[in-house]
Amino acid sequence: MEDVLAVYHRPYDPKRPQICMDETSKALHAHSRKPLPAAPGRPAREDYEYIRQGTANLFLWFEPVAGKRGVKATERRTRVDWAELIRELVDQHYPHAEKIVLVMDNLNTHTLASLYEAFAPEEARRLAEKLELHYTPKHGSWLNMAEIELSVLARQCLAQRLPSRAELQNKVTAWADNRNAQAAKMEWRFTIDDARVKLKRLYPTLLD
Repeated sequence: MEDVLAVYHRPYDPKRPQICMDETSKALHAHSRKPLPAAPGRPAREDYEYIRQGTANLFLWFEPVAGKRGVKATERRTRVDWAELIRELVDQHYPHAEKIVLVMDNLNTHTLASLYEAFAPEEARRLAEKLELHYTPKHGSWLNMAEIELSVLARQCLAQRLPSRAELQNKVTAWADNRNAQAAKMEWRFTIDDARVKLKRLYPTLLD
């Protein structure tokens, strides 16, 4: 916990951008009957029945200080899927960064070993050298600012039926573009000192 909090309170350095990453799933549903559009004096209506179209995974990365984020819809959330997202971060979104300081949950897919499963050793090593990894503790996902951003995504974008991964990607890309245009940032104010006071019960008790 203190490691992640220390990262959040580092001075901003564009050469070492601080990125939070999280993921969630989205059930894909198609309409069983064509929805009725809104009309004067009548709201839009849709049938409660739907057709299941499987599920998709959503990776969200978020740079809180810069107010920049991106969302990628994938079929699954395997080690290879995570590794492909890391390569996009390194080569497309932050090609000039010396290091990407990455905060994320401690899942078994979120490791440097995943890079070696996805790419040749030389490529995996190149990407690994661009990363500085920090993990939230068990039961401490609230420390991941990407989780907060995912809740915004869920409220503003995902509360609707989407029949395919392609349409889901279009929706989340438009959402991210809009949030980025607004430069919607997040300031983390909970410090290590706050944690030592408010979460004192979680610290070991030292005997004299």
